[in-house]
Amino acid sequence: MTQTWDPDEYARHARFVSELGQPVIDLLNPKRGERVLDLGCGDGALTEKLIAAGCDVVAIDSSPEQVWAALERGIDARILDATDLGFEGEFDAIFSNAVLHWITDADEVLAQIRNALVPGGRLVAEFGGAGCVSAIRNALSTALSHRGIDASRVNPWYFPTGDEYHARLEAHSFHVDMLSVFPRPTPLPSDVTSWLEIFAKPFLATVSKSERPQLLEEVRDLLETDLRTAGGIWVADYVRLRTAATKM
Repeated sequence: MTQTWDPDEYARHARFVSELGQPVIDLLNPKRGERVLDLGCGDGALTEKLIAAGCDVVAIDSSPEQVWAALERGIDARILDATDLGFEGEFDAIFSNAVLHWITDADEVLAQIRNALVPGGRLVAEFGGAGCVSAIRNALSTALSHRGIDASRVNPWYFPTGDEYHARLEAHSFHVDMLSVFPRPTPLPSDVTSWLEIFAKPFLATVSKSERPQLLEEVRDLLETDLRTAGGIWVADYVRLRTAATKM
């Protein structure tokens, strides 16, 4: 099963993704008149900030539902896969927040990004780094193993180390201006089961709909000690990789 998105559900339980994206926009330091590609725009919440900075923005996402939500904001949004962008030297910058860990073919994405940039164009991105949601992944793996299912076979995420991604960028002829990997424990606006229902659909799809409540309950129980505060707040164990690189 591929990951799917419900814009309304996402807005209720995952708005923190765009709310925590301002440092990535600050790193981009968008200039008025620049042509920018927002790669993985979602519903366009951060795209609007790029437009407000005076950029000429094209926003793309592989989710028709999210693209429709972005179109409703008046954004030039298009349904495109990051591994098949089809742009040639069109953008001064490419911005991407919380997207690249969903694409396991990292080399093809970087090739497409490089092709889309003008000479000297820049990539600014943040996504999951090595160790991201490790407690959640371990709990999913344990719960599914009790059902005879190997979670690694449906894992949708690519969480590289800093060294690995630095090497990939250089292999695609980018100069790495900065790259950091850092923990960012992230309070969730609701129960961890809502997070799982939004972000872990490929794992949940390995069992029947009737079995999912029990699976969710088991995963929740496994996580409660590590990820739930004494005050009852769930905190996801995020690790982020943030980078800025220039096309050479």
